[in-house]
Amino acid sequence: MMFFPFPLAYFAPLLSFTLALLLLTVMLRGGWAGFALDHPNQRSLHAAPVPRTGGLALMAGAASGWLLLPSWLWPALAIAGMLLAISLWDDVRGLPVKWRLLAHVAGAAGFVHLTGFAGWAGALLAIPAIIWMTNLYNFMDGSDGLAGGMALFGFGSYGTLAWLGGDTTLALACFAISGAAGAFLVFNFHPARIFMGDAGSIPLGFLAAALGIIGWQRGLWPLWVPLLAFSPFIVDASVTLTKRLLRGEKIWQAHREHYYQRLVQMGWGHRRTALAEYALMAAAGASAIWAIRQDGRTQVAFGIGWGLAYLLAMWRVDNKWGRMQGQSGC
Repeated sequence: MMFFPFPLAYFAPLLSFTLALLLLTVMLRGGWAGFALDHPNQRSLHAAPVPRTGGLALMAGAASGWLLLPSWLWPALAIAGMLLAISLWDDVRGLPVKWRLLAHVAGAAGFVHLTGFAGWAGALLAIPAIIWMTNLYNFMDGSDGLAGGMALFGFGSYGTLAWLGGDTTLALACFAISGAAGAFLVFNFHPARIFMGDAGSIPLGFLAAALGIIGWQRGLWPLWVPLLAFSPFIVDASVTLTKRLLRGEKIWQAHREHYYQRLVQMGWGHRRTALAEYALMAAAGASAIWAIRQDGRTQVAFGIGWGLAYLLAMWRVDNKWGRMQGQSGC
């Protein structure tokens, strides 16, 4: 006779939330979070040093939930752990871009090998996509509550679709990440007391790509679903960095040109920007859950509609930003 009314795995999201919340509380109250600080500079949106170690608690919480789940998911968790270790070293001591990129390539290639992609063509498409998602998540981690919110809504959408598709294990794995992200947001929503740092954003970006691919491989969703579920990050980062690349700028250098950063600077502030992004994230996730059950023509029309909506939103921000810069004489 089982002591629990459900298999132990069903408690994975609750365990992830609880452990992440406990670790963050202990780190902040005990003063242990400050061994790596994010010091403000001309490209920052914060004014005082803030610990950037919250990703350790977030990922530890998520991992604790995953350990209650079947082991076929653990290779992805192991790669995320490797990326966490490299990223934590970068947070504390700093690493050259080439070594960080090498770790990201190794993680993406290892995941593609372990998941058994059919043929070189698939691998050559998947590896750059995983590397890009890994990095763009880090690029978008620059405002209070933003990256944690994307994890809450994005992985929550994955979990809901996996649950509706009958894949309980994948659903619980995604909900575990969402649970840990929810605990992180308790301390990261404006005014943030702690940031996730690269040790949180890099593994989360990798897992967003990896679990999106796993769900596709298991027949739970088409490949456009991960793109839509995480589109608030994908669109902002891809468009912004493409524009910087075309101007000949170094895309890996810190800046304040992302659309969310411009909203903060235009007077929206961290709180309003985060809430607006949450609404967008929720709408993107809900749209993916709805559209997956529609016919192909409806899905194409829906994708075009989302593309036009993003173009309109970016045009409005660019237009207002240009007027503001003109008025300030910049």
